[in-house]
Amino acid sequence: MIDRRTLIAAASAALAAPVLGQALAYRLTPHTVGDGIWLIRGADAPIARDNGGAIANITLIATDAGPVLIDAGPSLRYGEALQALAKTLTGKPVERVYLTHLHPDHSYGDAAFAPAIVAATPGLIATLTRDGPGFADGMYRLLGDWMRGTELRIPGHVVSSPQEVVGGRTFRMLPLSGHSADDLAILDEATGTLVAGDLVFHDRAPSTPHADLPTWRRSLDTLKGLGHRTLIPGHGPFDPTPNAAIDQTRDWIDWLDAALRRAVTDGLDMVEAGDLPIPPRFATLAAARYELQRSVAHFYPTLERTLLPRVDAR
Repeated sequence: MIDRRTLIAAASAALAAPVLGQALAYRLTPHTVGDGIWLIRGADAPIARDNGGAIANITLIATDAGPVLIDAGPSLRYGEALQALAKTLTGKPVERVYLTHLHPDHSYGDAAFAPAIVAATPGLIATLTRDGPGFADGMYRLLGDWMRGTELRIPGHVVSSPQEVVGGRTFRMLPLSGHSADDLAILDEATGTLVAGDLVFHDRAPSTPHADLPTWRRSLDTLKGLGHRTLIPGHGPFDPTPNAAIDQTRDWIDWLDAALRRAVTDGLDMVEAGDLPIPPRFATLAAARYELQRSVAHFYPTLERTLLPRVDAR
């Protein structure tokens, strides 16, 4: 019997073939950003068939026991490519995969790994268990055959202590929230490299589908006080300074919050709010207009209820 996702993938693949015009293969390029640390950059773009959903940054860290991956990409096919790359770079199979949050561009590549080596916080495990199938259906519709065979693996390793040691390498676990309800940042103690997940974006506008902006600000304050040396954001280029990307992320969400509140009180509708001028300091941020318009959809209904109460409400 053919299952529902196979039908979705087949139908989407038929539509995608003329667009892709090439074999469905991820070409991963590792960039050395620290001692035994590589960054595999995601595309600075929305999830689309022409990028196979490979828009998230993935971090690969060598340890004596085998490489550690922080995030796993969008699909089984991507996870398999990560496995092969990790073996090529380190000569060893992947020892641990940490997931930083629920969004599928970061998590669904865990389909390529045994659940016992996939790690997440208790809150994220609960969220993936509840919402994973729905996200997967959406990814199949968006990406078609890129997703063939992808079934999210629920992490079998629970992150419950402030530090974890893998193959002699110590990682500080930082369970936070704000970009989503359950975000995990990880600090490599040996190099001072902070892998921030989607709590931090760099030269790419932050996305907000599950964001709580006041909580996000507090998490950014926590990250800024860690004393780390360099930073790998969830999207965008490596930050060789401690705080440039953190400050840029906070600047965007502060502007966004104020701009949307002002738009509501000025009586703008959602279409007009999505066309608000973006400040010149954000001119180089990838996907800025796209993410502004998405954020209007995410926040505007609640802001209207809060800032424009019904005149007959008592």
